Amino acid sequence: QVQLVESGGGLVQPGGSLRLSCAASGSIFNVNAMGWYRQAPGKQRELVARISSGGSINYADSFKGRFTISRDNAKNTAYLQMDSLKPEDTAVYYCRLETAKLAYYWGQGTQVIVSS
Repeated sequence: QVQLVESGGGLVQPGGSLRLSCAASGSIFNVNAMGWYRQAPGKQRELVARISSGGSINYADSFKGRFTISRDNAKNTAYLQMDSLKPEDTAVYYCRLETAKLAYYWGQGTQVIVSS
């Protein structure tokens, strides 16, 4: 089994920054990629960014330039640096781990609230 634990969410003012972390543990083999997704109230879950084991990065267009994904393979941890946050960034942010055999594991999510 694979466990993913997200942390770093919270309340931040517009224009502020947060750094989310996602630590993976358990039976981790052949990890293909880790990614961040988010789900705002009343909306579908959407991709924010994804980073492969080789370091290839994909961002959804909405987040390019404001969000930065990174990864520490040795620690099986992914990060999401979020800058210039806007109220519309309010959502639950989820981490996802993908294996080479196309198995997917999700974390429990961390709440981000952007409000003055």
